[in-house]
This record gives sequence, structure tokens and C-alpha cells, in this order.
Amino acid sequence: MNKAIHIVARGILPVLLVMMSAIAQAASLPDFTELVKENSAAVVNIATTQRIKQRGLPPGLELPDIPEDSPLGDFLRRFFGEGGPAEEFESQSLGSGFIVDAEGYVVTNYHVIKNATEIIVRLQDRRELEAKVVGSDERSDIALLKINAHDLPVVKFGKSADLEPGEWVMAIGSPFGFDHSVSVGVVSAVGRNLPSENYVPFIQTDVAINPGNSGGPLFNLNGEVVGINSQIYSRTGGFMGLSFAIPADLAVDVIRQLKTTGKVERGMLGILIQDVDRELAESFGMDQPHGAVVLRVLPGSPAEAAGLKVGDVVVEFNGQRVGRSSDLPLLVGRTPVGKKVKIKVIRGGKKRTLRVKIGALTDELAGTPSQSPHGKGGGERNNRLGIEVAELSAQERKRLEVDGGVRVVRVHPGAASRAGIRPGDVILQLNGKPIDSVKTLTRVVKKLPKDRPVPVLIQRGNSPVFLAIRLKD
Repeated sequence: MNKAIHIVARGILPVLLVMMSAIAQAASLPDFTELVKENSAAVVNIATTQRIKQRGLPPGLELPDIPEDSPLGDFLRRFFGEGGPAEEFESQSLGSGFIVDAEGYVVTNYHVIKNATEIIVRLQDRRELEAKVVGSDERSDIALLKINAHDLPVVKFGKSADLEPGEWVMAIGSPFGFDHSVSVGVVSAVGRNLPSENYVPFIQTDVAINPGNSGGPLFNLNGEVVGINSQIYSRTGGFMGLSFAIPADLAVDVIRQLKTTGKVERGMLGILIQDVDRELAESFGMDQPHGAVVLRVLPGSPAEAAGLKVGDVVVEFNGQRVGRSSDLPLLVGRTPVGKKVKIKVIRGGKKRTLRVKIGALTDELAGTPSQSPHGKGGGERNNRLGIEVAELSAQERKRLEVDGGVRVVRVHPGAASRAGIRPGDVILQLNGKPIDSVKTLTRVVKKLPKDRPVPVLIQRGNSPVFLAIRLKD
């Protein structure tokens, strides 16, 4: 009998331990109910109306014969028209936002209200009020709205700089139109830079964010807004575990400027940059890869006035270390226009300190260069690099906006191929020496060291890029 009890006890004990562990874990998880009660009244639903043009079918084509009451027929007529001139129709979309001022100032995403002809803000008490745009900023994806209401509940901002991966956060919004939906998760990463997003160091979370959540607040456990939910990474259009929020520290500054002037002013150096990898770092005489290498200095820019040169590696800006090239636009953009700051660069393996007066970023300077077609033709063979090159014509130099360079016609197995050089690339600089002709390239190549990478600046289309090339012969 005692043996049987002992056997049963041994079987139950592991189960009890698992249950106790689960209970202990559940007890340690945060309770978000009070946070929701305290903050949900300041979260709003935003409905917008846009005017969209119908697209007519090409001449000679007609829609198939579909019954009038068919949903497919309505879809085809709406998006492809019945032929003839294009027509306009209204489209509605939903988003989220939150109140930042008791006198009716509401924050949301720029993309939520973009091109809207009407914006309706619905409060938790079910009032629906028309909103006017005070100002918007496409680069940070933030818009400030104003509704005619008073004594409204407001959120309080926290410091997003204090966020750490693994920290609990909570989102309130209107996914798919479901008002005041709550989702929770943790911070996955901070300072995340996304493609084509140069001015926002996003907070990455695993909080469930879906269409309609855009513009809603991201709270920490103190009930403070630490981010504005902006976008997701998805292959399906729905949540896949990767959500991105605009950090509160950046948002507060943008909101202040929008409220004061209706627009946002950002600092600008006037350079094109790229990241420094291990091979490039070695070629520039650096102990480890960090900083932003200068690809181009724009004429008449603050960078040109300060003496920055192509091939400089910016490693410090205004006393702050530049770890990756993506750090620099953020630091410069948040610097007041007209302020004089120190920047540290590595030039020729040595550190230099320059002083620069920050300029104002314009749409022209923020644009991305368009791609230009590559030339064709034969060229002179450079056996040491394994490439064939040709002189650039005056028309090519004008089109590419370069003063010198030689065009790569063919790439054979060898050092250039290993470095990633392609036919059509234009070699502008090699090992710190400007290349203005095939003769100059040949002379510089003869003096290149073996078994040590050297930097080569090329232009691919209209986009310059540094590569590291290593000769083995």
C-alpha cells in the first residue's frame, strides 16, 4: 500500500511542479487592465475620405457582359471604367490617433490622412467631429490634427530613449475598424532603420498591429506613450510579428514644430554616405568597421564649406559616436539649422576634426538620384584588376554629373570581379586617388599594394558606392 502511494506521488509531483511554475509565471506577468482604463479615452478612431480617379480601359477594349447586380461587375466598373474619360469616386479608410492636448489636438500618421478631403475623429464617447490638418511631416510619418472640442482626456509622453529590448509595451487602436482594441507584446529592437526611411530610428515590437492600428499610441508599463505605431512587415497584409513604431522622443519634437509653424525643419550636411564594412574599414586604415563614408559632397553645401571630402569616414558628430551610416542622418536631422558643430572624420588613416554650420534640408537635397543607362563599347584591358575600361565622353560626364572617371566595359575573373565591380560602373577614385582617364587608372593600379584591401569609389547609374578591392598577384 505504501509502495503504491509512493508510485502515485512520484507521478503527480512533476505535474504539480509544472502547475506551480505556470502559476508563478502568470503571477509575474504585468496586468494591463488599469493602463487600459486610464488611457483608452484619449485614443481615437480616424476615418478619412479621398477622391480617387477611375482608370478607363484602353481604346478598343470593352468590359465583358456581366450582370448589373454582380459584385465582380461593380468591381471592374469601379477600377477600370466603362471606357471614355476617367471619373472620380470616393474611397474611405480607417486609422487610429490619440489626443495630446485637452483643447483638441490629435496625433496620427501622415499616411492615414494623406490626400484626404474629409477627416472624421470619433471619440470614445462616440462623438464624431471633423478635423483640420494643422501640419504634417511625410518623412517622419506624423500628422497633427485639430478638432473643435475642449477638456479632453490626454496621453502623457515618456522617454523612448529609455526603452530596452524585452520590455513590455501595449498598443491601443482600431485594427480593421474595431475601436479601442488592445494588444500587448515586448520591444524586439530599438533604433531600427528601414529601407528608404532615413530620419526615423524605429522601435520594433512583436505587438499585434494590423491595418487600422496606424497612428495609434504605444504605451510602456507606466502608461506613457513611447511610440506611434506606424507600419508592419508583412507578406500577407496582416500581422506577422514585426511591427514598427515612431519613437516618442522624435515625435515630441515633430509635434512641437507642427503645432508652432505647421511644418518641420531638419538639419542637413549635403553629403551622400554609405556604411563601412570590415573590408572597407581595413582599406581606410581603421581598426574596426564603424562610421559613415562620404560618397559625394554636394556643391555649395555646408559639408563642402567645412572641407569634407569624398572618402572621409565620419565617426563622430557633435560629440556622439556614429556607429553605422544610418545614425548620421538622424543626428544631423535633429540638429537646429544654423548651429555650428564639430565632426570627426578619418582621412588617410588619421583622425581630423572639422567644424560645420548645419544647413536646412530641402526636398531637392533629400531626393534619390535616378538611374541612368550604362554605355556600351570596347575598352582598354587592365590585366591587374581584370577589367576593360573606356574613356567617358563629355555627354556621359554631363549626364552622370561627374568631372572624371572611366567606364568599365567588361569584367574578367580577378580582383575587380571579387570586389563586386560590374560592367557599366564608372571608376571615380582608387586608393584615394581621383581617376580622370584610362592612363591615370593604369598609373594608380601599378602602385597598388598586394594582399591589402584598398577603397575604390564607383558610380553605378547615378548612385556612388565604395567597394574594397584586394590584389593577390
